[in-house]
Amino acid sequence: MAVHPSAAGVVAEHHQLTPAWFTAALAPVAPGVTVHSVELERIGTGQMGESYRARLDHGLPPDVLPDTVVVKLPVADPAARALVAGVYRCEVAFYTELATELAVRTPHCWYAASSEDGTAFVLVLEDLHPAEQGDQLAGCTVAQARSAVRNLAGLHAPRWCDPTLTELETLTLVDDAGAALLHDITGLAVEQFAEHFAGAVHDDDLATLRAVTEVVDRWVLGRPERFGLLHGDYRLDNLLFHGGDDPQVAAVDWQTLALGLPARDLAFFLGTGLEAEHRRVHEQDLVATYHDELCRQGVVDYPAHTCFEDYRFGMLQGPLITVLGAAYGTRTDRGDAMFVTMIRRSCQAVRDLGSLDLV
Repeated sequence: MAVHPSAAGVVAEHHQLTPAWFTAALAPVAPGVTVHSVELERIGTGQMGESYRARLDHGLPPDVLPDTVVVKLPVADPAARALVAGVYRCEVAFYTELATELAVRTPHCWYAASSEDGTAFVLVLEDLHPAEQGDQLAGCTVAQARSAVRNLAGLHAPRWCDPTLTELETLTLVDDAGAALLHDITGLAVEQFAEHFAGAVHDDDLATLRAVTEVVDRWVLGRPERFGLLHGDYRLDNLLFHGGDDPQVAAVDWQTLALGLPARDLAFFLGTGLEAEHRRVHEQDLVATYHDELCRQGVVDYPAHTCFEDYRFGMLQGPLITVLGAAYGTRTDRGDAMFVTMIRRSCQAVRDLGSLDLV
């Protein structure tokens, strides 16, 4: 994998994905390759970037270089790129500095590069087709949830409480100033959400959102004795599933990579991906599955009951990330329906688990 711009450099628009560009980008991993032609197909529903499946005519065996790859690029609007340059840097850093050290399943990266200011980036990733994207609106099966939480443990366990994580330029633990800023931003986002979705969100959920706002600064600083890598947006739309009774799962979209209490990812996934009646029945078992996998991968001195309390505490991740996504993401009909569904599920989980009482 090329971890820095090579002769191929950085491209930001799909028309720049020419045979010559792919030839230069893939040369470090397939010396002597010549890409003769490229066919592009737009895929995915990402709000922070564009993704394409590229069919490559290169004549090499598929075990040397696949015939299809997925290319991820920034959004088309240059003004929007400037606002989210930080998240682009995070995703490139994940693939270039972290992915190979972790046990989480994620697409193999063939090429990664970003501009100096972070406003342009390009990733050439493994095409996991025919794996199917999860559906945040429909929710998931218990089998899918079990596979997803095992995979999540593969993100958290290898660098559990690793102090060297703070040495990475793109990752920092939230400090008092960051917590205060998050409090202010969340308050504005909640009121925008309440206005935009008036009539679509239950009064109980709006009350829970406003209660989350009141404590979010204390919450994000809470339980600092346990920290690790956070996906930050570990939900069904960012997972690819393959298989039936025991599906394989891979996580994509690493633009919200952060440091924090690992169970926040777990709570976000279960709280937004399962309807309340299913979550109530299965969450004890699913949290235990996650904990067992952490222990299997080497995490010690983390009792199961502490893990479940962290899960309860972390449930505020659902309302928080959902309202921020609604406030600052691109508006779509599906996106609006998704945000309403995620708020309904996650706010109910906050109430069911008494999460606010733990802050």
